[in-house]
Amino acid sequence: MLTIGGLGFLLACVFGSYLASGGSLGPLIEALPFEFLTIGGAAVGTFIMSNSMHDVKHTLGGFGRIMKGAIFKKTDYVDLLSLLYTFTRLATTKGTMALESHIEKPEESTVFAKYPRILANHHATVMICDYLRMVGMNADDPNQFEDVMGRELKKTLAEELHPAHALQNLADGLPALGIVAAVLGVIKTMSHINEPPAVLGAMIGGALVGTFLGVLLAYGMVGPMASRIRGVVEEESKYFEVIRAVLIAHLHGNAPQVSVETGRKMAPNQHMPSFQELEEALQAAQSS
Repeated sequence: MLTIGGLGFLLACVFGSYLASGGSLGPLIEALPFEFLTIGGAAVGTFIMSNSMHDVKHTLGGFGRIMKGAIFKKTDYVDLLSLLYTFTRLATTKGTMALESHIEKPEESTVFAKYPRILANHHATVMICDYLRMVGMNADDPNQFEDVMGRELKKTLAEELHPAHALQNLADGLPALGIVAAVLGVIKTMSHINEPPAVLGAMIGGALVGTFLGVLLAYGMVGPMASRIRGVVEEESKYFEVIRAVLIAHLHGNAPQVSVETGRKMAPNQHMPSFQELEEALQAAQSS
């Protein structure tokens, strides 16, 4: 909703000030469909040329993130830390083999069943199970473990950021495409140079709509959308950094409480549970 509100405020200020200063919407409305077809069509064409079909679909799916924002809230971080506390405590008290029944078939795990939102997140579930499985295979060198997890998270972040990069590249090209549309309008105007000044003025005004539209789309719409997607992706990546922090702390020999406290510090500040909130959640997880 905040994104829609910002877009509405942007358009209201741009066109409101234009009308308040005595401008007329007539020339804009008359030229806008043709200019939009030129700029929008060229933008779509360049976007398709510069991306694979997978990347195109990925970018289209990224528009949902613009509206919804990051999917992980404070309760999600509390649940994640509680789940990891249960697993690290189980591994500490009963050995890593005690985790096998939970990580081999997470959909049948009594621990995962307590946290359905985590189980529904395929990426998080697979990551937790894969790395706990590595611990069970005696891959318990914390430095090597951290390096492997770090490279995977870096790769995943780069892939998830591609829609933001693709949209930013499109935003960078839109002003130039607006100039292309404007130049075509000028060419059209010059071919009617024998017309009266009033007609030529209207045609030049229509040509300038292309420049206006290209700049507005670039800096007022597509650019902010790219920035919004980037912010959401980077915020969501902290969720998986929490997993890495807890498991690395566990491999360093820390107590389960210390391991999850290390992970708590990796949560975004606006979603980070307090020490007391996490303590209450861990006590509930321990007693259940």
